[in-house]
Amino acid sequence: MRSTLDKLISGTGILLALVLAVAGALLTWGSVFIGDQVDQQFGDQDITMPTKEALEADESLTDEGRDTLMEFEGTTLNDGPKARAYADHYIQAHMNASTFGVKATLEEKGIPTDEFTFPLTYESAGGVAKAVEANTEISDADKAEVLEAVSGNRDSLFKGNTLRGLLLYGYAFATMGVIAGYAAIGAFVGAALFLILGLLGLVHSRKVARAEA
Repeated sequence: MRSTLDKLISGTGILLALVLAVAGALLTWGSVFIGDQVDQQFGDQDITMPTKEALEADESLTDEGRDTLMEFEGTTLNDGPKARAYADHYIQAHMNASTFGVKATLEEKGIPTDEFTFPLTYESAGGVAKAVEANTEISDADKAEVLEAVSGNRDSLFKGNTLRGLLLYGYAFATMGVIAGYAAIGAFVGAALFLILGLLGLVHSRKVARAEA
């Protein structure tokens, strides 16, 4: 009876080892596939991270952003961490800085900026344009100049958001690939442990069977 129970438990362990081995293989394939795709897509963009000299001279960057980008200075953007750093600390910083140029134009034309929150977003820049259009205290020429500046900035924000979104999607997929790789290692380790325990259980069942005989 004890021998049969040992065989049943051992068989279950070996079956679990097989399941984990298959899962590990699939996770490995997924990790490699995602890694290759991310590398290819980033490579097609042909983006080079800013050099140390460019970062030091760039007044649009925050200290935190500059320190983060310095880690990758001058290298090709080809992985998730670089994509996130470029999106969050380089593109976003320049998007924010560009909206303060709009603020300066508004103030130059005597348009109050207190009701607007800077840095602007794509949506809030649209609100600025509507407010300027409704303003009756400035000349048509000044209004046209301001609206042109706001429209140009809004277009830049749209393009910046699009590029940031693509880079951050790439970062997300790259992170999923890394997680899948770690999960694959865990699955293979689990498979090995269950296989060893299963085989040890079979050996033990034979000893028990001989003892019962």
